[in-house]
Amino acid sequence: MSTITSVSTSNAPSAIGPYSQAIKAGEFVFVSGCIPLVPSTMLIVEGANLKAVLEASSSSVGKVVKTTVFLKNMEDFATVNKIYEEFFSGSEHKPARSAVEVARLPKDVLFEIECIAG
Repeated sequence: MSTITSVSTSNAPSAIGPYSQAIKAGEFVFVSGCIPLVPSTMLIVEGANLKAVLEASSSSVGKVVKTTVFLKNMEDFATVNKIYEEFFSGSEHKPARSAVEVARLPKDVLFEIECIAG
């Protein structure tokens, strides 16, 4: 049986609920939804904290195999695609992805992303 450990880093906002920033299970990392908050102030800014949580998990952006993107408005899909492409531009592959529109996100942000990485 593989070991399951919680991942936490001060380089990304702490969980705003009863969950972990990420869970490492065997060779996989399951990163909770990341929204654009400054860790020290918890104020909304441009950007995301996915990379910081992946690095705290001893993983990296290049090891992401699947993402789920949550959008407040599907009209932002093209804009998110550009940001997503830039974020993963250094990877040798493009992760599998789902993108869905949702009614509301934490802190009323416009975008949230979660992932599974190796």
